Amino acid sequence: MPYNIAFDVAHKPRGKLDENLTELRDFLNANDYVCYNFLEAPITRNSLKSFDILVFVCPDFTKISSMEITEINSWVREDGGGLLMMSHAGGDRGRNSNLSEVSQSFGIVFENDQVLDKTYNLGLENMPIVTAFIPPHPITNGISSLCFRSGCSLSLLGNSISIVSSNETSEPFSTPLICVAEPDKGRVCAIGSYELFRDRVGGGFGNDEHPNLAFNIFSWLVSDYRMELHSSGAILEIAPQEATSTKQTMDYQAPPISSEITERKKVDISFSMKISKKSELIDLLKIFQNQIDTIKTTIDKLIRTVASSETSITELTEPPSNKIEKTTNDGLDESLTSNEPLTDLPKRPEVLDQKEDEYFIGLPRLDVSDKLKPAPKPQTKKKVKKKDLIAEKKGLESKLNSVRNLLDFVEKKYKAGQMDKKSYEKRAGQLKNDLKATKNKIEAIDKQL
Repeated sequence: MPYNIAFDVAHKPRGKLDENLTELRDFLNANDYVCYNFLEAPITRNSLKSFDILVFVCPDFTKISSMEITEINSWVREDGGGLLMMSHAGGDRGRNSNLSEVSQSFGIVFENDQVLDKTYNLGLENMPIVTAFIPPHPITNGISSLCFRSGCSLSLLGNSISIVSSNETSEPFSTPLICVAEPDKGRVCAIGSYELFRDRVGGGFGNDEHPNLAFNIFSWLVSDYRMELHSSGAILEIAPQEATSTKQTMDYQAPPISSEITERKKVDISFSMKISKKSELIDLLKIFQNQIDTIKTTIDKLIRTVASSETSITELTEPPSNKIEKTTNDGLDESLTSNEPLTDLPKRPEVLDQKEDEYFIGLPRLDVSDKLKPAPKPQTKKKVKKKDLIAEKKGLESKLNSVRNLLDFVEKKYKAGQMDKKSYEKRAGQLKNDLKATKNKIEAIDKQL
């Protein structure tokens, strides 16, 4: 059963279905989803009725109105809608938007920072390789690592939880990167980076496990309530002309003719046929029109492919994870070597010694006093109140118990044969490191007390 995804267009998104998210679009269209360019403005609960998921891909220099936020909130909670919000380095301040005003309704805030990691990255410190997936969640099921390209961190409020965190070596360290919430009948997911789904860039959609991550996210966002509505036939169909192009790239080898066309009865074209009703003529013309559109789309794609250079055609056949193509969207990709395979722990290139302005891609130039700073560290000169230390210790002790429980859970799962040895050793190692780091922090507080 196909589910409908509305990609917001009215709020000037940096990520666009038909421009820099075509790989994600074609992947979803080939996996039982239908992607639409959602042009409605203002967004209302009624305009979202036929959609199962609403996606904001980093609104840029525009604001979502308070009325729209209220309508979206109602659609999620009462109609079981799935909401996906993706931002960029700098958060709302960097993009001059207010996505956090939408996410706050569900206990999540996009921070005005950028996640960097000089130790574990994909060639640049603003492309950290992340492996901290705690606690286990359907979205991270089967995922061992991802590249959090040019993203901001998140903060939690209320009942939302973090399912992906930055590394201990990152700045800021051990902070939420992907968060989820399940308000009433709906589901919400927030990600600090939309660029991990961008076309043909290092650390983008072609990265090893990003397609699986995308599939897990959109599968989880379809709530049980929406499934029930579909089963009962309560979801109204969307008019075909509202859909974005459903053409499929050769990468996914999707059928050239959509299922909507193949499900209709075949008509034997004959100029001598008699048409008694106006509705019959309209149906016939619609069939012809759909077939013509499909053929035109295929021809256009072939023309573009043939017009490309021989080298470009060869590159299309290579695995995306082993190739980084240059784009003109920003200067980041030009600094990456195009013929070297991506590895989990590549060496830091000398290009990192250049001026730091080049790494804050997409952020406005700020005064020295406003530059993004790493997570604050305890200052020895400033006296910390005893009650604050006690409160911090209590929080760390709670975290310690949670990590121990997760470690026990992973060990039981491994002993029961539900987890392979490699996955167990990786996940157990992460938890043990987190356990040790938390104990060290508690010991440091005890010394101060």
